Amino acid sequence: MLRAGRGGPRERILCPILQYRKIGHSPSERRSTRRELPQSACRNQCVHGPELPQPARLYITITIIFQLFAALAGAQTIEYTLTPATNTRTDQQKEYHPMSDYLVYVGSYAQGDEEGIHVYSFDTGTGTLTPQSSVGGVENPSFLDISPDRRYLYAIGESSEVNGVPGGAVAAFAIDQQSGALTHINTQSAVGTGPCHISVDPTGCHVFVANYGGGSVAILPINEDGSLGEASDFVQHQGSSVDASRQQEPHAHSIWVTPNNKHAFAPDLGLDKIKIYAIDHQSGKLSEQTSGEVDPGQGPRHLDFHPDGRRAYVINEMGNTVTVFDYDAEAGTLAAVQTISTLPEGYSEVSHTADIHVHPNGKFLYGSNRGHDSIAIYAIDPDNGQLATIEIVATGGNGPRNFGIDPTGNYLIAGNHGSNDIFTFKIDQATGRLTAVGERVEVPSPVCHKFIPGF
Repeated sequence: MLRAGRGGPRERILCPILQYRKIGHSPSERRSTRRELPQSACRNQCVHGPELPQPARLYITITIIFQLFAALAGAQTIEYTLTPATNTRTDQQKEYHPMSDYLVYVGSYAQGDEEGIHVYSFDTGTGTLTPQSSVGGVENPSFLDISPDRRYLYAIGESSEVNGVPGGAVAAFAIDQQSGALTHINTQSAVGTGPCHISVDPTGCHVFVANYGGGSVAILPINEDGSLGEASDFVQHQGSSVDASRQQEPHAHSIWVTPNNKHAFAPDLGLDKIKIYAIDHQSGKLSEQTSGEVDPGQGPRHLDFHPDGRRAYVINEMGNTVTVFDYDAEAGTLAAVQTISTLPEGYSEVSHTADIHVHPNGKFLYGSNRGHDSIAIYAIDPDNGQLATIEIVATGGNGPRNFGIDPTGNYLIAGNHGSNDIFTFKIDQATGRLTAVGERVEVPSPVCHKFIPGF
């Protein structure tokens, strides 16, 4: 690489600090970005170039020692563009924490006067979660989603009324752009009862809510200041399925906006269907399309899309299974091709699935079991998207309602609702297998986990 002496053109230097920045929400949009840092922030040596002045040699000596320690710690090397060296440390350099570059927002069950959304920093070097702040004001803010610009967080509130009107709540929060702390903006009605899931569309224009208790879905506009407007559309599901105890009526269990932002998919446990809606973003209206279906009695709960845009995976709460669908993104259609168990062969005790995530590399899929208290891990066939079980790993606690995979794809954090804790697992990038790391983190009734880059 080329360099110049002091005061010359910028130098291209190898630096052992690896820092990721998540661009967008879909796996295809995630990439590493190059940052410009003062050379003193990295204090690394140039790989090529003429003899350096005496002050710079000291930096090289220090940096060589640093690189040796970094190599022993398994640090990766990435290329950066740096400014010439100086002897002055700035305030910005003092606040630079390259290994704590993600925040995690955890939704939970809590009364309105209790802190229900918790903010943690996440160390991508060790997988360590460190508490930062918490906020209350919303009853049972169990599920969360974050705007694409990372300025606002939205939460459902599993409450019985909003401002005296029966129904659940949808709340908006501003994210402090330095600390990540939350400030409540406003709350609107979810229109239906028992909201259980929320999604923000990829443009940050609308929030979508699934109401389990009422068996309905709603769409709410997001205003320029991040606040929520009243629902622009509401759809009541109709029908039932085969299980008389749980499927006598609809129960919309989640709602997901497709990566191309054209459709919303809402798995309904009571109907054994994935209700599909075309989205009119101008009017904020939903138009029902042909539903996807699972086998009778399966009870679909959550869904995730494959990065290749050709598959979708639905985890079925009642059947303890995952159904693989061929997905036509333009038409917004689903066709089931495989259903596979999430439990070990021969297991007969009570268990219900909860959450599902495709690994960012598209090679593996993970699903949680409550009762068996485990994460099922599958290999994804690159040709047809079908699944083969790799292993099933205990989560370390009780009732893993949900879990999250960090944007780098290196860690999985499992929230055990029944035992009030979170455990972190290292993901083997070659095999998809999980290994527990770090210590138990006590969190009251954790439900949902959302990662964003730190500030």
